[in-house]
Amino acid sequence: MLANLDPLGGARMVDVTPREPTHRRALARCRVSMLPETTTKVANNAITKGDVLAAARIAGIQAAKRTAELIPMCHPVLVGSIGVNFSIGDDYVEVEAQVETVDRTGVEMEAMTACAVAALTVYDMCKSSDRTMTVEHLALWEKSGGRSGPWRRSA
Repeated sequence: MLANLDPLGGARMVDVTPREPTHRRALARCRVSMLPETTTKVANNAITKGDVLAAARIAGIQAAKRTAELIPMCHPVLVGSIGVNFSIGDDYVEVEAQVETVDRTGVEMEAMTACAVAALTVYDMCKSSDRTMTVEHLALWEKSGGRSGPWRRSA
């Protein structure tokens, strides 16, 4: 039987109440590909809407805290820390989000939601300069804690 289905086949949240709270961490990454001129503007804080990375960082943090409101079967967790960082390449901005908690379930979805919303904010802030942008390669890169233990994506 699938964990998110009740005996009659209806949707339900997995019962995590018997689990002990443990330290859990997740790291997600994605990339916003864009024209080199756009990356230069982002790096020089020359986008007309304002500081792209500051806005995207705040958006990612807010998104991580609201993940359970967006993903139907996702448990609300007490998020202990959220970090959203950026790397600027020649024709992209890479977004990295790390989320930590001490709880009964993991924070993979919070990290991926933070990453996606931060990337979408970069897109929104830059769209008047570059309509060719794409958000790509959203993925979980690392997780630790819980029954399944640590996991790391191979490069």
